Amino acid sequence: MFRLAHLTDPHVGPISRPRLRQLLSKRATGWVNWNRGRRLGHDMDVLAALVSDMQGLAPDHVACTGDLCNIGLPSEWETARLFMELLGDPGQVSFVPGNHDAYVRGSLDGLLQAVGAWTRDDAGASKAFPYLRRRGPVALVGLSSAIPTAPFVATGRLGRRQLAAAERMLAGLAAESPAPCRVVMIHHPPHVGGAKPGRQLTDAAAFEAMIGRAGADLVLHGHNHVGSIAFLMGPRGRRIPVVGAPSASAAAHGRAFKHGAGYHLYTVSPTDSGYRIEALMRGLTPDGTMADFATLTLSG
Repeated sequence: MFRLAHLTDPHVGPISRPRLRQLLSKRATGWVNWNRGRRLGHDMDVLAALVSDMQGLAPDHVACTGDLCNIGLPSEWETARLFMELLGDPGQVSFVPGNHDAYVRGSLDGLLQAVGAWTRDDAGASKAFPYLRRRGPVALVGLSSAIPTAPFVATGRLGRRQLAAAERMLAGLAAESPAPCRVVMIHHPPHVGGAKPGRQLTDAAAFEAMIGRAGADLVLHGHNHVGSIAFLMGPRGRRIPVVGAPSASAAAHGRAFKHGAGYHLYTVSPTDSGYRIEALMRGLTPDGTMADFATLTLSG
């Protein structure tokens, strides 16, 4: 049995006041949006409580699927590194970036200089995608959908090279005996219709086709700040769960599972035919406590 925790979109703050020259870009609108409301929607006390609660369940590994940053300021990169250290040692935590981590050109490179150790693959390389990390019966495949975009746009893209490399990686893992449980990590919802126009993965159809050929056992994502479950068709008609988690720092807004902070804990157990995957969905209640919202069997 292996337990994998998934959290996403922590949007670590606070943000230091930018210099004027740093606002001569998309950061200007991001700074205004942050001060108009986003800073109130992401609560660092909530984030600290969520991480403490998650660590109390002692997962074997943690997957963080992006948006450590807010507007891609250099001052945010050190804050992001400190947060990743809080989550755990680079060998125990895996990270893939989100659109806020690539807010403007150069932002992603700066962030990965700070947190690249949490993307280091089994061969020792870091800051390259896709990457492969084996942990117990699980093979973690990390993808980057993070690209800089125009103001008011939050799309992502994988690109042909990354998709082709991911397909080779996933197919190679499937050919092993015994095959590991293949978990794909990505920030944007990777299925068609998974996010609104202007926020979607632009090559989601190509990702779906790739998964249809190569397969996977579980796909984890963030970006929408809500809990969600969808399914993609894999080889031989097998349904592959695609699960999104809420923002890890979101303040409660009534219906806690959909709008408050949350994380998911997956239990992976080998079976005669593959793997049984069970999900515990845990999050912030309106009264500020953490509670279980659902336990689901996703496969097996």
